[in-house]
Amino acid sequence: MENAAKAVELVKEALKFFRAGTPIVHHGPALHVDVPVLYLDFAIDRVHYDPRTSTPSPKGNPVHVEDVGDVKPEDVMDVIDRVLGESRVVEACEFREPEDCWVVPVAWKSFIIMHVRVSLDGSELIPDYGLTEEVRRHGV
Repeated sequence: MENAAKAVELVKEALKFFRAGTPIVHHGPALHVDVPVLYLDFAIDRVHYDPRTSTPSPKGNPVHVEDVGDVKPEDVMDVIDRVLGESRVVEACEFREPEDCWVVPVAWKSFIIMHVRVSLDGSELIPDYGLTEEVRRHGV
């Protein structure tokens, strides 16, 4: 339990340094927008963004829309930066055995908007390496 508590405290301290990266807009039959959340230029997780309401969507529920007009990256980033400032760390975490890490949820209002992975001993944030690579590949 001690390491889980350390993981929660670490995310509380780090949250103030999280910032929105350039949105990743997925096109297809419908469009959806993900915003990478960065810490020291590494992606921590992605926040789903609802372009109809200019708010985040709950984790696991990317909003797919057909016609929203132009999605301006700077506007989306401003919204997510504001949301991060209003967010809070949930006072609990789960353990993920395959990754051997803690996962600490971050909430905005009544939504969990992202999961932050923390090392087993509760001392280090673990980046989302796949998302970090995607961010770097797309120059976002």
